[in-house]
Amino acid sequence: MIFLLRRLAFYLAAFIVAATINFFLPRVMPGDPIQMMFASAGSELSLENLNALKLTFGFIEAPLWQQYLTYLQSVFTGDLGLSIKYFPLPVTELLARALVWTVGLMGMATILSFTCGTLLGALAAWKRGSWFDTIVSMTAIFSSSVPAVVISLVMLFVFGYQLGWFPFGYAADPMLDPAFSAQYIGSVIRHGTLPMLTLFIVLVGGFAVTMRNNMINLLGEDYIVMGRAKGLADSRVMLWYAARNALLPTFSSLAIAIGTVLGGSLVTEVVFNYPGLGNVLYQAILARDYPVIQGQLLIMTGAMLVSNFIVDLSYVLLDPRLKKA
Repeated sequence: MIFLLRRLAFYLAAFIVAATINFFLPRVMPGDPIQMMFASAGSELSLENLNALKLTFGFIEAPLWQQYLTYLQSVFTGDLGLSIKYFPLPVTELLARALVWTVGLMGMATILSFTCGTLLGALAAWKRGSWFDTIVSMTAIFSSSVPAVVISLVMLFVFGYQLGWFPFGYAADPMLDPAFSAQYIGSVIRHGTLPMLTLFIVLVGGFAVTMRNNMINLLGEDYIVMGRAKGLADSRVMLWYAARNALLPTFSSLAIAIGTVLGGSLVTEVVFNYPGLGNVLYQAILARDYPVIQGQLLIMTGAMLVSNFIVDLSYVLLDPRLKKA
């Protein structure tokens, strides 16, 4: 319980630091972001809404410490203001709509790539020097080295344009009304296949390389040699003795991948015109929609901290000795 409370306190402090940077950054930048938002919105933003926006982001006629407390209050109450580009839609509602698509897309890609990459890396290390190890290593290094934008364009050209197997963009057929029906679900799967495969290819190589290197470092340990000398089955030594311990560093890679779920899919979502958080962030940057940009930054920070906290708990479950650390 003490370990849990200490980690919670650490991540809460980290979130407050990130929110503090988010507060001071606009104030050290040249120009007045609020006036820029007002100019960008034109006649769509009334003076009353402008004042509400100032209140939300702490730009009030008050000492700096009071502005900071007002800002923190708005952050912890989930009041992130109104979007400029999609006025008068609240930022929380806009991000919540996009969050569903991004979590579904990146969540599926991350789970599949972690599972496949870990298994392939473990098998490659176990069969080190074989043709299987050579193919897996070369493929993993290649897939993790090619930029996501290149893979996205190749997938789009081959499977979308040349073969015509999958649509070019959107999360579902725009002619269909959203409903829990086989037709709509099938459309969502068909539209999400190419972006998901792109992210899978981008992520799986990193997991495979990390797992392979971890396994190779462990295969020379005494307890692995002892397990083999005792005549235990290869599958048991590989999975229970070696792969289990090699998973610990791999979980760090998983934490980073999960943390970037809410922002790291920007390139893929833009190429496929997928209505997720990455695409919303791109549109917000083009429109200088500061409330959406700041809201997305807070969500990405929170996601990274939560994923790291979950990984910390997983570490303890896999290695109870860490409770004493």
